[in-house]
Amino acid sequence: MTTAETLANWQADEQRVRAQLAAIGWARPSELAQRSGMQVFDAIFAGELPSPPIGETLDFIPVQVAPGMAIFQGKPKPRHYNPLGSVHGGWFATLLDSAVGCAVHSTLPAGKGYTTLELKINIVRALTDSVPLVRAEGKVVHVGRQVATAEGRMVGPDGKLYAHASTTCLVFDMPVARDGFDRSL
Repeated sequence: MTTAETLANWQADEQRVRAQLAAIGWARPSELAQRSGMQVFDAIFAGELPSPPIGETLDFIPVQVAPGMAIFQGKPKPRHYNPLGSVHGGWFATLLDSAVGCAVHSTLPAGKGYTTLELKINIVRALTDSVPLVRAEGKVVHVGRQVATAEGRMVGPDGKLYAHASTTCLVFDMPVARDGFDRSL
């Protein structure tokens, strides 16, 4: 497949996903507690749960989540630049953290949550807005009772590698109020 064909497929994937996503917001813990990780993602992709605000802020979206893997797609823009005129490392880190973290989340049963304990990224190539889209692809390496690990890669439509990452996540029981009221807000 040519770079142009890959880019066209990625753009079509983004249009399809954006057409289904709900408004920007966040789900309450009570909306999440009874769903497995995959059920959470299915609900986000179906527009039943809100689309997380970070995607709008940094111009990226999830395009695919399956058990043990997640793909996020982003558009590098000048507003993401560092003082040297290329995309800031924090943008790379956020996109990769989303992919590897959601790969872990996709494997968790209802009542379990996670948080990133460690994220290690290697940026191997500068990124500017001359690259129209990149994808961060996360895959689970191990999921245990309390710790999970995953790895990811950020690539352009031409197959060039821009960064790779690994994460360690803490897996925990989701807190639920005893009286049924959601006190998270």
